[in-house]
Amino acid sequence: MTDSLNQSPVLLQALIAGLFTWGMTGLGAATIFIFKKINQKILDVMLGFAAGVMIAASFWSLLAPSIEMAKEQGMIPWLPALVGFLLGAAFFRLIDKVLPHLHPLMPADKAEGIKTQWPKCTLLVLALTIHNIPEGLAVGVAFGSTVSLSHAMPMMAAMALAVGIGIQNFPEGLAVSFPLHRDGLSKGKSFWYGLLSGAVEPIAAVIGAAVVMVVQPLLPFALAFAAGAMIFVVVEEVIPESQQNGNGDLATTGTILGFALMMLLDVAFGK
Repeated sequence: MTDSLNQSPVLLQALIAGLFTWGMTGLGAATIFIFKKINQKILDVMLGFAAGVMIAASFWSLLAPSIEMAKEQGMIPWLPALVGFLLGAAFFRLIDKVLPHLHPLMPADKAEGIKTQWPKCTLLVLALTIHNIPEGLAVGVAFGSTVSLSHAMPMMAAMALAVGIGIQNFPEGLAVSFPLHRDGLSKGKSFWYGLLSGAVEPIAAVIGAAVVMVVQPLLPFALAFAAGAMIFVVVEEVIPESQQNGNGDLATTGTILGFALMMLLDVAFGK
């Protein structure tokens, strides 16, 4: 009973953090009600920024703590980070190969995964859902690790990660709603699908927190798993999307700025 009472606040914190990151996705999608269209250069910079945040979070908030926790638990320090990272990337490679989805700004015939007759809006939402699952898991694992018996992550570090993920979710919501509206959907439906694309984050956050609290020896592996998943998504999807419209220099600048901000959040405010 005592363990349940101790775990409940952390699960609630993970849920609130997941709702915050989802809310930022919705906020980005809601810009469809303010602007008629979004400048492609701005969108590419924002996508690059999101990639930079995710790359920095993968190391500063996930891999580095994984190595430290493994050391505290008497494991080979690099082993859980390596194994978890590779498993995370491989698992989401499998999802990417199987789950039907369509990346923003791509024509319908470029859909990936198993071939279906699903509408373009559904495929687009599924693409962003793939983005958001590892982000939700990362947030949940971070909050779950704050009650680790061996090497607890500071609560401020978990909060900094949630803030960073939330900030980079803004352009992801925007990247769903505007292409859908451009393809003929109403602003209301475009916003709804953009909001829906992030709904998995609070669910993944609670699952991630619950798993690492129940099986604490898995914590170093879980942190690295989330990192591998996020790096896969960044390299497979976010960076290529930001670079495909001839704005590579601007998108790269956005990536550098996003990395710098997430590093600042974690190092300066996550201790």
